[in-house]
Amino acid sequence: MTPPPYVPGHGLLKDRAVVITAAAGAGIGGAAARRCLEEGARVLISDAHERRLAASAQELEKEFGADRVASLPCDVTDEEQVQALYALGVERFGRIDVAVNNAGLGGTADLVDMTDDQWGRVLDITLNGTMRCTRAALRIMRDQGAGVIVNNASVIGWRAQKGQSHYAAAKAGVMALTRCSALEAAEFGVRINAVSPSLAMHPHLVKVTSEELLDELTRREAFGRYAEPWEVANVIVFLASDYSSYMTGEVVSVSSQHA
Repeated sequence: MTPPPYVPGHGLLKDRAVVITAAAGAGIGGAAARRCLEEGARVLISDAHERRLAASAQELEKEFGADRVASLPCDVTDEEQVQALYALGVERFGRIDVAVNNAGLGGTADLVDMTDDQWGRVLDITLNGTMRCTRAALRIMRDQGAGVIVNNASVIGWRAQKGQSHYAAAKAGVMALTRCSALEAAEFGVRINAVSPSLAMHPHLVKVTSEELLDELTRREAFGRYAEPWEVANVIVFLASDYSSYMTGEVVSVSSQHA
């Protein structure tokens, strides 16, 4: 089954200031940056890969204008870099309306052979990094009295898969972080939700995942195909927009594989 036609923008995020982590390249973060710009937002993109980030920023600036695009390298395991990212968002745009916490690290290793370093790195980027970025955004949004945070979880936070103990634990943690922080943030007018995609295909995923596993994961999907990154980005835009004004603490599956 082929994906549906690309959906044009409808101004859902007009003049909103958006910060997106892990937004370089052709994955969900890059697709989210493009979709937010198409919906009228101003976007600050970040990534730990400086070369890819510079190339992505240059491409987006050329298409949408340098006044609407900013970039800054950021390693979400480094608190000073996270603080610098959000400070730049306020400096450049005057406020931060939306934070999309997309940074994460996967990998495959059976627990019996997994090292502390393998476990720790996946947890530090995927869960701790999401916490650091959520915390930084909340401190700004609390003072504003408004804002939206969208985290990137995964269906693997719900279902089991061999070799994914570290990644599954991290993504389940992102889901729990989303629910708990949403209750705290509601009192100052901030919403926090998460998307939970399954298989969104992009070139990097092809490089690090076997063809056999990709085929198996694709067969599990109700549509018999993987998601396009922009299809996940569409749900991120929905959660960032006023169309989801009464939603908070939710984890939205972008897949048929909720369990």
